[in-house]
Amino acid sequence: MKKCVVLYNKHSGKKNKKDFLDDFIKILNSNEYDVEVMYSRYREHIIEIVQNLSDDIDLVISIGGDGTFNEAMRGNFRREKRLLLAHIPLGTTNDVGKMFGYVKNPIKNLKLLMNGVVKKIDICTLNGDPFIYVAGFGKFMNIPYETSRKTKKKLGYLAYVLNATKNFFKITKLHDVTYTIDGEEYNGLYSFMIITNATRIAGMKIFDNIKLDDNQFEILFCNIKKRKDIIKSLMYLRKTDITHVPGFYYHVSDNLKIKVNDEKGLPWCLDGEKHDVDGNEIRIAIDRDTKLMIP
Repeated sequence: MKKCVVLYNKHSGKKNKKDFLDDFIKILNSNEYDVEVMYSRYREHIIEIVQNLSDDIDLVISIGGDGTFNEAMRGNFRREKRLLLAHIPLGTTNDVGKMFGYVKNPIKNLKLLMNGVVKKIDICTLNGDPFIYVAGFGKFMNIPYETSRKTKKKLGYLAYVLNATKNFFKITKLHDVTYTIDGEEYNGLYSFMIITNATRIAGMKIFDNIKLDDNQFEILFCNIKKRKDIIKSLMYLRKTDITHVPGFYYHVSDNLKIKVNDEKGLPWCLDGEKHDVDGNEIRIAIDRDTKLMIP
């Protein structure tokens, strides 16, 4: 029998009305896996668990939101020998899960996974720390980690919408940023920026035709500050993708250096979680040695 460790964050997403774990384990057993279930007890607990798992584990499945999967990946990056990971979405927005082709039912998703493939994919890193699908700073990037868990459990995705609406009416700060892509340097004042390897962010479709194994990531800098211009940009998104919206600067690369000139320790958002950065220099790169089991 093969060995599988299931990492379960039962606090992710809305409250689950039905306990699916017994059926989940039966399916894994029928696919010749001995299963051990381990629960996330506190923030970054899963990082510790994965980092300290034995090398003979054949598969590690995280169940939870995008942040749960991020913790599993970060723990895997701290190992000498990386383990094979998979993820079953159970969060509020589940951008990663939808990118992989999952549905809302965890049992159906496990069946999809068991009939899936092992694939080497690009994982982006920020100063060496991995993120699965998005990193960024500035306007609106604080919404995922500042929306309380209690509100998300009660309202689901609506909790993010309400928090974003409040954020919309706050003063937008512009940051003095210098960034270098493929040896070419740019400088400007930007309200926010995102780096992603996904088609969806915060439940919204942002890009088309994103590939998980093309050795590059998508970069957007935005200098929009006025509320009326934010509204205009949202109207543009109804007709075209974000790369054609005025006020956005779009790049594709496998290597990006960023220097925030006016503020040190600017908080970043990595896969929906707050990430503190020492200093004001950031390097985004790609790790090409990561394997996942996906549908």
